[in-house]
Amino acid sequence: MKHTATNEARQRLLSVLLLLAVLVWSPLAASCQSRKLSEEARQSFAAAMDALGIEPGSVVADVGAGPGPYTFPLAERVGPDGKVYAVDIDEDDLAKIRSRAKRAGVVQVETILGATDDPRLPAAALDVVLVINTYHEFREYDEMLQAFHQALKPGGRLAIIDAKTDAGEARSRYHSRHRIPAELVREDARRNGFRFLHNQPRFVHHRRNREFYLLLFEKPAS
Repeated sequence: MKHTATNEARQRLLSVLLLLAVLVWSPLAASCQSRKLSEEARQSFAAAMDALGIEPGSVVADVGAGPGPYTFPLAERVGPDGKVYAVDIDEDDLAKIRSRAKRAGVVQVETILGATDDPRLPAAALDVVLVINTYHEFREYDEMLQAFHQALKPGGRLAIIDAKTDAGEARSRYHSRHRIPAELVREDARRNGFRFLHNQPRFVHHRRNREFYLLLFEKPAS
């Protein structure tokens, strides 16, 4: 009798472990995971996607995607009927995104090897462009902003998330310090045809050694 009870307990434990394995490794669970984002960072990004109006079927670009910490939350939000263009100038990072998307069965992600002056996005096709912790790296910032403008649909939105710093220094200093004043970004965007909508002064990024802001702009509909 004791032996039978032990076997039943083992069977129950095995069933629970198998169920957990299915949940953890299912494509849906894999697509929802973003191992580099804390819970607070995920909640902050979810609020940002809400503010940007990203929904199932949206077409978005993650510019400066790196290995994809934000690409996959975007893919989850837009769903299989949407599209996420993951843009970077590092082919190794893009290869990591493609590999992860293939493993997870995420079909709505497409990688683009961009250039320093051109994200190579399709014209008038996007609802949202996001530039997360990357704008400070731009040297050809006017050319990039013009390319974003061309890629967005009328009324499309541009979000620039970057690390806070004070204005007043040479632009090259911001490159080396990996941060840029919000005021400078706003002036760049205005000069290239974007309308400023909103400044969210606190965005929780997965790099906790800096404070980040989110600037939201719109391509005017007319």
